[in-house]
Amino acid sequence: MTTATHAHSQNVHSQASHSDKAGVISMQRLQAFYKEGIISSTKPLSENQIQPASMDLRLGTKAYRVRAGFLPGKKNTVADRIQSLLMHEIDLTESGVLERGAVYIIPLQEHLALPLDVSGVVSPKSSTGRLDIMTRLITDHCTSFDQIEKGFSGQLYLEVTPLTFSIIAREGDTLNQLRLRQGVDILNDEQLTALHTQTSLVYVGDKAEEAVIDKGLWLSVDLEGKDSDAIIGYRSRKSAPLVDLRKINHYDIEEFWEPIRRPTSGQLILDPEEFYILASRERIVIPVEYSCEMMAYETNAGELRVHYAGFFDPGFGVDTNGKMGRRAVLEVRSHDVPFVLEDGQKICRMVYEHMQDVPQVSYGIEMASNYANQGLKLAKQFRMK
Repeated sequence: MTTATHAHSQNVHSQASHSDKAGVISMQRLQAFYKEGIISSTKPLSENQIQPASMDLRLGTKAYRVRAGFLPGKKNTVADRIQSLLMHEIDLTESGVLERGAVYIIPLQEHLALPLDVSGVVSPKSSTGRLDIMTRLITDHCTSFDQIEKGFSGQLYLEVTPLTFSIIAREGDTLNQLRLRQGVDILNDEQLTALHTQTSLVYVGDKAEEAVIDKGLWLSVDLEGKDSDAIIGYRSRKSAPLVDLRKINHYDIEEFWEPIRRPTSGQLILDPEEFYILASRERIVIPVEYSCEMMAYETNAGELRVHYAGFFDPGFGVDTNGKMGRRAVLEVRSHDVPFVLEDGQKICRMVYEHMQDVPQVSYGIEMASNYANQGLKLAKQFRMK
């Protein structure tokens, strides 16, 4: 499909990464990995492609519409499976329409040749999740989505399915992000409790809040709209126009979203398979020594998905304007049956993990972001009032 032009150093994937400390690899080491050929690409990296604890992955020149999504399995390459399921090709060098409900496989520009002690995990970017675009990374011979095994070497592919809006995409657009780890150093409940005691991780209003910790830090849903007006969320409209991913702060909200106002009952009934944007009641803090991931499914909180874009960077919610913490945006879909949410109901779980090193740049402080100071906020393509 594509060939990397940034040369791999010979047998680089068989080498160790020369660090004894476990944790998520920071931006300065990601940059070093690129210089060493551990990360390579068909085109030079773009500005801000490497984030404090992750790296954006860019679409290549072709999208292959296939009859169904798939995992290649141990005996198959992605290219072989594409050929057996191919419907047609789409050229992304200028632009291409990816239709709602259709499945596409897109070779990415980035390649990996990981050391034997480094693995990867992939998640959609914030805008991808808020546009309800399902993305899943696959590689040759893989047996699970969004997971890259230690020592992996080869091409990366992205399965893309727009679920709510048809989109216009182009070569170089970024829909997902890669996080690399050397070992895993996730905080257990005792460690997370100690961290919260040392530096509060959750706030409500102007005060630190008691943390609910059980296999991670739990957040609840806000149906009161404390930080804004009576609008507490949005539900996507059916048969909305196309969304061009590169048009920022461009689209009128009303064409695409139905505002949800504060329910007088304190309850909101989610209709099955409808897509909602809501927000957490709490404001959360991710100290710069840690990264965080929101778990997408929590069956003990209800048969619903609460998040696509699971990565939260070091520095998220750290004080910049005299107010600690930032709310988490929830991308919610109930499955199978209607589901009642109540204000303050426990809804999602945050898992904290050590960074190997403090990143040179922290989220929302030194590095600009469309979502750094977020409350209830739609994807960056929409004009927020």
